[in-house]
Amino acid sequence: MNTTEIIPDPFDENASADSTDDLAEELCVILAQYLDAELISLIRKAYLYGAEAHAGQTRATGEPYISHPLAAAVILAKMRLDYQTIIAAILHDVIEDTSRTKAQIAEAFGEEVAGLVDGVSKLTQVQFESRAEAQAENFQKMMLAMVRDIRVILVKLADRIHNMRTLGAMPFEKRRRIARETLDIYVPIAHRLGINTFCLELEELGFATLYPSRHRVLSDAVKRSGGNQDEILQHIGQSISERLNSEKLSNHVVGREKHLYSLYQKMRTKQLSFSDVFDVYAFRIVVDTVDACYRCLGVIHHLYKPVPGKFKDYVALPKSNGYQSLHTVLFGPYGAPIEVQIRTEEMDRVAHAGIAAHWQYKTGEQPYGAHSRTREWLSNLLELQQSAGNSLEFIENVKIDLFPDVVYVFTPKGEIMELPRGSTPVDFAYAVHTDVGNTCVAVKIDRRLAPLSTALWNGNTVEIITAPSARPNPVWLNFIVSGKARTSVRNYLKNLETGEAIVLGQRLLDQALSAFSIPLDTLSQHRVNLLLEEFQIENFDLLLKDIGLGNRMALLVARRITEIIPDVPTKAASSAARHRAAFKNVLGRYVPDRYVPNWLKGERPGGRPLAIKGTEGVVVNYAKCCRPIPGDPVVGFVSTGRGIVIHVEACKNAAELRKRPDKWINVQWEPGTIEDYAVDVRIDVSNERGVLATVASAISEMGANIENVNIEDRDAKFSTLNVTIIVRDRKHLATIMRHVKNLDPVSRIIRTKG
Repeated sequence: MNTTEIIPDPFDENASADSTDDLAEELCVILAQYLDAELISLIRKAYLYGAEAHAGQTRATGEPYISHPLAAAVILAKMRLDYQTIIAAILHDVIEDTSRTKAQIAEAFGEEVAGLVDGVSKLTQVQFESRAEAQAENFQKMMLAMVRDIRVILVKLADRIHNMRTLGAMPFEKRRRIARETLDIYVPIAHRLGINTFCLELEELGFATLYPSRHRVLSDAVKRSGGNQDEILQHIGQSISERLNSEKLSNHVVGREKHLYSLYQKMRTKQLSFSDVFDVYAFRIVVDTVDACYRCLGVIHHLYKPVPGKFKDYVALPKSNGYQSLHTVLFGPYGAPIEVQIRTEEMDRVAHAGIAAHWQYKTGEQPYGAHSRTREWLSNLLELQQSAGNSLEFIENVKIDLFPDVVYVFTPKGEIMELPRGSTPVDFAYAVHTDVGNTCVAVKIDRRLAPLSTALWNGNTVEIITAPSARPNPVWLNFIVSGKARTSVRNYLKNLETGEAIVLGQRLLDQALSAFSIPLDTLSQHRVNLLLEEFQIENFDLLLKDIGLGNRMALLVARRITEIIPDVPTKAASSAARHRAAFKNVLGRYVPDRYVPNWLKGERPGGRPLAIKGTEGVVVNYAKCCRPIPGDPVVGFVSTGRGIVIHVEACKNAAELRKRPDKWINVQWEPGTIEDYAVDVRIDVSNERGVLATVASAISEMGANIENVNIEDRDAKFSTLNVTIIVRDRKHLATIMRHVKNLDPVSRIIRTKG
């Protein structure tokens, strides 16, 4: 006998009450506040459509499955999203979990709704080799749908919030996996879009699921400390409000709630105790105009003294997600700092709703340009997708851009550019345009030439110097940080065919040899063979390919070619004699065979790596003015008779040499270097008996030797020791300095450079 399941209509006032009906009633009440009856009727139709499609399906909690998309719709309705988004939320699992198709949804509710639903749906018909690949492919599909319509991610965030609220019914391992994914992906997305309400709830739910014990302990501690702090907050808030009223500034002062995940993050990253973090009083002051924001700032700075260096103006320079506020920290009346945010009502709305506030304004335009900033970010995502080799690479680069710790720099025309913290001029160049990045050869930071690897800071003015023939250098991948820059460089190198790399390498080497008046086509085969033997490369094309791909520096190869003797040796001449003659040519004098280094004979003793990458067969010296050690950012200069001289980037002498850009090159340390390096340190000590022996003993305990000591008497009580010590790398030096700093007679120890 055929039976027909009757789908109850919870939009009907006479419907029986259960959890689904309660959600539907709540949704109707919210929708009635901002939508016409005709649009609410269309949403009702979508509910009946979804309930029929999901008929017979239940969630892990035992509830009818339709309760989940209905709950997601309620979350979005509270943010006053448009009716298409509400319908898409109700239908967001229909394509993925039922037999209904995108075409059927488009026929019933239009292409716009169908596109939103399809954007949220996972790729269920494709087989993947691993969970990571499946996750990356689905994430990429969702992000690209978001590029076409930002509402896709709003539906997905609402879906994730309700899933996190009901996660208790899932198995333990699945709960942890979903919580980790939430904190790693969806929280940063919500933050990037400025949707603070979504961000905070996802953080709290993810924290409680992933670290239940830590969450419980922290929650109990907050409850125990809450009563006393509430009184203090009320007193301070009243003082602020009264002072603002006396200045005729309309205001609304509220003590900001402390969120457990935020407290936990501060305790973990800054190594602080609970009392250090919790005893900070936070307030938000909402005024009516931008001008009032700055007037309010002056009033509270007069009421409580500001903490130096703790003021940030996000009104003049909004965050990437459109957030605007004045931030300041004050010395409070109870010995604890007071954190204050000052903003207008519109700024406050954007701070909570972010990009979703775009649909809350009747004009359709969100204030302060948050929507245009998001569009710019989304266009960059599209460029990342087009350049990325696969979905795993795409998600890796998107993750980089999702964490908006930023630095603000200026173009030569005074325009503000926003970049991730730690960005370099190469990141800046690619942010301007991909072609600018691909052809950049040098940079001026605040009108001075600087290495392309220099980290940029707030307020820098950056001018990129380009050359039409220039190409991306693989070395850049070691210091660039933005997703767009990394993807662009990788994409260029990946698409560079072997033949193109050889042609490029040939052109670069020919150009480098022209400085020595040696045309590439005049090289004898004997000289080429000696070069290949020394570099341990099978043929000349492979060498040219290495140069073209940036694995070897054309200038260094050219210089080595000029140092190899052109004469064809007799058959009786030994290999060692050839290399001895070559070494004699470099040093200008005869050298006995036992002094010819093994690496010059094509050998590496014990597999010992070079200190500087790509310098096989080239004399490398370390500048004594700055004494670079592994771990230091360095730059190389080609010096007649000295080979490559390595300087620390910040060295004053290097700054002078940079005026000759044809002579300096980007270099980097070879990992695994086991050599010893001299470094200078300055140690301020008190004049005590045996202080030099104490310091020398401490240095020796750390596995380092002292090469030289010079003592300067400052006065009767203090002296300065200028010490040259032998270390392995920067980490070794830091360990030594910490150990010496803890000695009682030592007041200060610093490294001296340049």
